[in-house]
Amino acid sequence: MAEPGHSLHPSARGRGRTEPRTLRLLRLLLWVGTAFQVTQGAGPELHACKESEYHYEYTACDSTGSRWRVAVPHTPGLCTSLPDPVKGTECSFSCKAGEFLDMKDQSCKPCAEGRYSLGTGIRFDEWDELPHGFASLSTNMEIEDSTLESTENCTSSKWVPLGDYIASNTDECTATLMYAVNLKQSGTVNFEYYYPDSSIIFEFFVQNDQCQPNADDSRWMKTTEKGWEFHSVELNRGNNVLYWRTTAFSVWSKVSKPVLTQLMYKWAQPKICSEDLEGAVKLPASGFKTHCPPCNPGFFKTNSSTCEPCPYGSYSNGSDCSHCPAGTEPAVGFEYKWWNTLPTNMETTVLSGINFEYKGMTGWEVAGDHIYSAVGASDNDFMILTLVVPGFRPPQSVMADTENKEVARITFVFETVCSVNCELYFMVGVNSRTNSPVETWKGSKGKQSYTYIIEENATMSFTWAFQRTTFHETGRKYTSDVAKIYSINVTNVMDGVASYCRPCALEASDMGSSCTSCPAGYYIDRDSGTCHSCPPNTILKAHQPYGAQACIPCGPGTKSNKIHSLCYNDCTFSVSTSTRTFEYNFLALENTVSLAGGPSFTSKGLKYFHHFTLSLCGNQGKKMSVCTDNVTDLRIPEGESGFSKPITAYVCQAVIIPPEVTGYKAGVSSQPVSLADRLIGVTTDMTLDGITSPAELFHPESLGIPDVIFFYRSNDVTQSCSSGRSTTIRVRCSPLQPAPGSLSLPSSCSDGTCDGCNFHFLWASVAACPLCSTADYHAIVSSCVAGIQKTTYVWREPKLCSGGISLPEQRVTICKTIDFWLKVGISAGTCTAILLTVLTCYFWKKNQKLEYKYSKLVMNATLKDCDLPAADSCAIMEGEDVEDDLIFTSKKSLFGKIKSFTSKRTPDGFDSVPLKTSSGGPDMDL
Repeated sequence: MAEPGHSLHPSARGRGRTEPRTLRLLRLLLWVGTAFQVTQGAGPELHACKESEYHYEYTACDSTGSRWRVAVPHTPGLCTSLPDPVKGTECSFSCKAGEFLDMKDQSCKPCAEGRYSLGTGIRFDEWDELPHGFASLSTNMEIEDSTLESTENCTSSKWVPLGDYIASNTDECTATLMYAVNLKQSGTVNFEYYYPDSSIIFEFFVQNDQCQPNADDSRWMKTTEKGWEFHSVELNRGNNVLYWRTTAFSVWSKVSKPVLTQLMYKWAQPKICSEDLEGAVKLPASGFKTHCPPCNPGFFKTNSSTCEPCPYGSYSNGSDCSHCPAGTEPAVGFEYKWWNTLPTNMETTVLSGINFEYKGMTGWEVAGDHIYSAVGASDNDFMILTLVVPGFRPPQSVMADTENKEVARITFVFETVCSVNCELYFMVGVNSRTNSPVETWKGSKGKQSYTYIIEENATMSFTWAFQRTTFHETGRKYTSDVAKIYSINVTNVMDGVASYCRPCALEASDMGSSCTSCPAGYYIDRDSGTCHSCPPNTILKAHQPYGAQACIPCGPGTKSNKIHSLCYNDCTFSVSTSTRTFEYNFLALENTVSLAGGPSFTSKGLKYFHHFTLSLCGNQGKKMSVCTDNVTDLRIPEGESGFSKPITAYVCQAVIIPPEVTGYKAGVSSQPVSLADRLIGVTTDMTLDGITSPAELFHPESLGIPDVIFFYRSNDVTQSCSSGRSTTIRVRCSPLQPAPGSLSLPSSCSDGTCDGCNFHFLWASVAACPLCSTADYHAIVSSCVAGIQKTTYVWREPKLCSGGISLPEQRVTICKTIDFWLKVGISAGTCTAILLTVLTCYFWKKNQKLEYKYSKLVMNATLKDCDLPAADSCAIMEGEDVEDDLIFTSKKSLFGKIKSFTSKRTPDGFDSVPLKTSSGGPDMDL
């Protein structure tokens, strides 16, 4: 069985220890194949495969997007007569979430109760073993002559499944976790990670078919400060290889391409200890050489063991510089995470906390993976660390957005360890002006991150000042109290360096294609490198404008501006209920309004107010509310320019100190804060995007008109508001409140908030009532007076609408009174009676003539003379008098006579009269 293994070429030997390992693997595969063939030829006849012995799979998609469904046995060679291949579904076919694809009939079916499906996705949340499709590799970052030795040293340094999660290595080896997936359409990958140790470099990146990275964002993962964090990356259609890579660096261990550095030890200045006392530690001997730590991202290490920035158009992770792939551009900035020496654009000093004079001392010391505050001359000294940035270079789309004032952002990770009331200040200065405090942390604070949005393209200085105690005491009692900064990251820095490259739009030129900026509101197509406009009512992620998925839909009741940079409400709103549709127009509420909370008092009894400024809607989404810090301006002599710090937002808050407290002519406005930077949506629901406007905060609505609620978020993240602040404005119809109406705060929270993070307002106004429609009025019809009837339209009471349609004009119609119709009825009755009388007389007269003729005939018939000749005519002869007496043979009533007359009329128009013969024969009709 092993003989086939000898057929391998002898020259395969002698290529190092990795080749024999490959040879043994090939022999194993060949042996298995030979054994299978022999067994198949010598075994009994195979039975037909049952359904439980095979499963269905799809073949790879061809160039036309087609594929086949084939049956694959669970155990090859166990059975035969598999079902024939059939045409498969289209390669783009997929089932929705909650459904699965039944391969037997190739249709989507709902999941059984108690089971779930992600649709086109797959989830890995059980890590008892490495799931199918994953691979874990390990290498040594130290390049030596013996590749085999370096590989074997890192054999056990891999990602290890540990049940609920998978963990990486913590040594100097590089451990890589890989997963390859072929997507039929664009998608995303989401994962949770825990990364508290900044001494380990953690990367996540994606490569396509050409092994080119998809650099939407930095591949270097941020350390987690509050436990597990969530990360999401967009994936392109086609093959994607996902890489999770970790490498641990230590200032005392080996690193890639090591350069030996001589260590020198010296006492920290100022020296506050004595080495001559018993038990004192001696200064270690200098001269020991160790490996240099890596450079910061965007820098590379020179032969002289110094770190230099990579040239523009390239990037690095702190080792070697690499050129950005075609169709990408460097994302310039500064990312400091290794503190071997103080960067050239940073400086440190000490400021006395007593006389506020600078001392010629070092305020912060570098320590490899962090920088920490030095001891200082006294505990109330300020340890100053300053970073200066000459300017910024934001994308063109950001510059075109006048409302989105974010030019760049600075993010830093810090920690304070204090035994007393220490304070860490973060301050910002613009164009060499005095630094303004932005945030202050008091006492011990665990390792956390803070982000500040930069809204002005100018020379900026960022300052960190640490003070151990505010008490004016000389000496050093709290030297163990310390502040540490682990990393500082500034984006869009002019003349900065890059740790990754991001896709860019391409334009043709004589030299080929080059990167260019897309117009505002346009995203970059990954495949073609062209710019495409976002669909209506979507906004573009300005810092990640890649693919159609970068266009985010606006919230309910909002629409996008022309450049797709923000969502706003144009002061109109519509909502449907079970009975009618309400249309609103809030144009009367688009101007800014102000509201002051109740008075508050400091511990010393000084009075102050919280003052709010609100702008609800309209103005093309422009933020109209402005809150200012004018404390500095009030102290500047008249005629000199000051430096105020205005805050522009939809809703902002400032602390107002009245003139009687400050002694100035005007009140003092200080500590402006933005409460609303983005409009999330407008709806009648109480909850939207995780923000809730509790109905119980205000007195209940009693008119049956639903409150319209505006939901906002701010960009500021504070210690107590880790997700930023939120604001809701509940707009309520109040017919008795003329525009603009009145603002009120929750009765239980006089400062507008009960937790310091979520603010709530009630705006009552007649302008908040829905527009008037035909359902808001009814018609009143008057009685008919003098032939005229009036229809008048009036509003329903109480009137719960404003604007909209007007009442129709009064309508006048001609009408007839009851007297008129009574007269008409009497006249008609009289005419009818007269007509009946005339007809009666007419028929009576005519009947008289017929009676006469009849009597005449009867009299002639009774004559006894039988020889009388027959009468030539029954008519009245000439000379006969019609007035002769008549002899009636019978008596009939007038009604009977009329009836006889009418019934004896023959069809030819003659009357029929019964006659008797003289002999008493039968009657004859004439």
